[in-house]
Amino acid sequence: MRYPEFLKAGDTIGFAAPSFGCSIEPYRSCFDRAQEVFRKKGFGILCGPNVYAGDGIGISTAPELCGREFTELYVSDACEAVLSCGGGELMCEILKYVDFEAIARAEPKWFMGYSDNTNLVFTLTTLCDTAAIYGPCAPAFGMKPWHPAIREAFQLLCGRKYSFAGYPKYEVEPFKSKERPLEPYACTEPRKIIVYDPARGILPDGQGAELAFSGRLVGGCLDCLVTLCGTPYDRAAAFAERYRDDGIVWFLEACDLTVFGIRRALWQLTNAGWFRHVSGFLIGRPLAAQEDLLGLDHIHAVTDALAEFGVPILMDTDIGHLPPMIPLISGSCAQIRYNPEADDFRLKMLRK
Repeated sequence: MRYPEFLKAGDTIGFAAPSFGCSIEPYRSCFDRAQEVFRKKGFGILCGPNVYAGDGIGISTAPELCGREFTELYVSDACEAVLSCGGGELMCEILKYVDFEAIARAEPKWFMGYSDNTNLVFTLTTLCDTAAIYGPCAPAFGMKPWHPAIREAFQLLCGRKYSFAGYPKYEVEPFKSKERPLEPYACTEPRKIIVYDPARGILPDGQGAELAFSGRLVGGCLDCLVTLCGTPYDRAAAFAERYRDDGIVWFLEACDLTVFGIRRALWQLTNAGWFRHVSGFLIGRPLAAQEDLLGLDHIHAVTDALAEFGVPILMDTDIGHLPPMIPLISGSCAQIRYNPEADDFRLKMLRK
């Protein structure tokens, strides 16, 4: 696994829009302020040609232009990291225009984004053996003040933080709007991690011994992953085989999928061989699948589908679309511990 150098003062941060750009509010104001913040911290700024574009369908502009922008920024010596300007809907369409062979030959650099950016975070890890960060997109760094999760994502980019404990509350309804673009996260709901112990099933709140597992992190947004399954960009089974001695920890979260959509997606990935050599699952809070359908809730949508692997599953963790989120280095080895009685979650990523 190739690990980029962490950011240092004087480095230049590149910004790309492989999915949506920052053409409308509140994203434009957030992105503009994020650039100001990074400049004040001593970093140079290099914006790709599409960061303010909005003429595409589901992405910033034409897929071939998005693919070219990302490739050129990644292989360029003019910047030391690339941050995505946002999520979106159809980043999958840019992949045939991304030169993964050139990227695999180039000096590695950090790429960070989430949601639709799974299409790059996941493929960088599995196709190019290059670590990437599943974390906040560039406009989040424009919030005022920074939430601890944003500060910690920045610390990770700079190589100053590798251990995370999660956050006590999360956001359901944001304060941020077109009129108030720089509002921080509105964290009002208490976090409640759900534990599946392979020996005992779903544990009651606050009960059970400490769970501990480790392995190489890989994953992203389930909506995107299931779309990649079976395409030329699907080398998940080979990746799991290559790192079988480490074990694989899958981090997964869902955006638009219903509870049945989640269950179908996990069935498909299971039968495609993606979860070979799995040592545990980290499941983020789902955005859309909050309501039960026909007797199925989002908890059993996961546990019923993944119980056959006989490994720990932690659900409703701080990953994904209901912020704050822990930034995860896809491709890194991680140690995870959770004590239900103390509600004590710990994740440590190793520099290897």
